[in-house]
Amino acid sequence: QVQLVESGGGLVQAGGSLRLSCTASGRTFSSYAMGWFRQAPGKEREFVAAISWSGGTTYYEDSVKGRFTISRDNAKITVYLQMNSLKPEDTAVYYCAASIKAMTTMRNEYDYWGQGTQVTVSS
Repeated sequence: QVQLVESGGGLVQAGGSLRLSCTASGRTFSSYAMGWFRQAPGKEREFVAAISWSGGTTYYEDSVKGRFTISRDNAKITVYLQMNSLKPEDTAVYYCAASIKAMTTMRNEYDYWGQGTQVTVSS
């Protein structure tokens, strides 16, 4: 069992930055690939970024490439999402998720989810 807790969301102006953190419980964190998803009001939850268990491989949704960076610190059992050059369309609840499978963009292949943290980007 893995429990995930996100933090770091908030209100920021367009062009600003935020860093989200997701801290996990349990000793098997380093065995899991991790992902970030987001859900805007009235929309489906969508993939944002993913990182392999070792941190050596990452993958991004096209709209965030070059602006967002996913990273992890297995010693701190934490995964991060650095978000730069934020846009109003990035406004959403952001969720981290853990997958025992290989790194994936597919929502239904993640086994554990956090409760989400709100990110609001004003224009």
